[in-house]
Amino acid sequence: MGTDKHDAVEEDFASLFENSYSAMEAMEPGQAIETDIVSISGDSIFLQLSGKSEGVLDKEELTDKDGNLTVKEGEQIKVYFLEAKNGEMRFTTRISGSKAGQAILENAFNNGIPVEGVVEKEIKGGFEVKIGASRAFCPYSQMGAKRVEDASVYVGRHMTFKIMEHGENGRNILVSNRIIHEEERQKKIEELKKELKEGMVVKGTVTRVQGFGAFVDLGGVQALLPVSEISRVRVEDINKEITLGQEVEAAILKLDWQNEKISISMKALQADPWDTAKSKYSPDSKHEGKVVRITDFGAFVSLEPGLDGLIHISDMQTDSRDSRPEDILKKGQAVSVLINSVDENRKRISLRPVDSNQETPEYKKYMEEDTETYNPFAELLKDKASKSKKKK
Repeated sequence: MGTDKHDAVEEDFASLFENSYSAMEAMEPGQAIETDIVSISGDSIFLQLSGKSEGVLDKEELTDKDGNLTVKEGEQIKVYFLEAKNGEMRFTTRISGSKAGQAILENAFNNGIPVEGVVEKEIKGGFEVKIGASRAFCPYSQMGAKRVEDASVYVGRHMTFKIMEHGENGRNILVSNRIIHEEERQKKIEELKKELKEGMVVKGTVTRVQGFGAFVDLGGVQALLPVSEISRVRVEDINKEITLGQEVEAAILKLDWQNEKISISMKALQADPWDTAKSKYSPDSKHEGKVVRITDFGAFVSLEPGLDGLIHISDMQTDSRDSRPEDILKKGQAVSVLINSVDENRKRISLRPVDSNQETPEYKKYMEEDTETYNPFAELLKDKASKSKKKK
């Protein structure tokens, strides 16, 4: 019985060694893999490989500036194979420090492995970057996600790069930090492609405001909020409605991943007054409004936010055939109007002004009713009329 158990243990050990050896033979230096974190112990992170074998990654690579671990067991990460040493398969997320020998840097160049370096100083055309014992050059155009006015802000910083050129046995190394940002952005876009759908409601932060609209960050991609989609009320000055850094909630109108264009609308989340316009504004009913726009053919009057009607010039009261709308009404003027018609499909409301001489039902009723209210001016006129008749 004991012999059988011993034989089983030996078989398991042999199988484990065989799997580990096979994995080592199959991996090429610089090869990238997506794998799960099996466990975290001491200064090492153990990674799941094929079969029962595991890979090892230095824990310090995945800690923040305060020494806090940024991953947890079971999480999937992307790593690059470095070497097999003493039966152990070593991986990295980037190459830095003592790992950055010339052979390793050349391997990083050939396999697209990120390298970590220190921006030592600003030189003609860009920056000098130290990676391990080697020096590299990063052009201005390849530093940061976008250009900054003061390039000196990068000096002294530890940053991640990709080697774009590696020549003369490491004496000529060209690196790019921008490509790291572009790859991260592209990865984010691929994730958002699965997540975002037209019509869904999203939240974002305003990053730029222009006269035609605002650009909103949706967690890695920029969306355009056109000025016409901010409110159902006509926006005259976008800066009074939208501010830099403001968080907005909007619906996705259109997704164009091919051209990387996303348009969103805050207006779409607001109640549409046209849904009740027909029942609320019946023909010949009287309403109060404000002139919001004047054109050559008439004046637009706001009946409520998002609902404007038109008084055509032919319906305006004029003393002259040559009168223009701006001669009769002024922007901001309060007016009383009557409804001619409501066209919900075309979203048009035809209005006409209330004639100042027109007898409203209330006025007519008041004038027709008898009243016992004493009016001294009326009595005075009657008295004068009576005396005039007596003299005759």
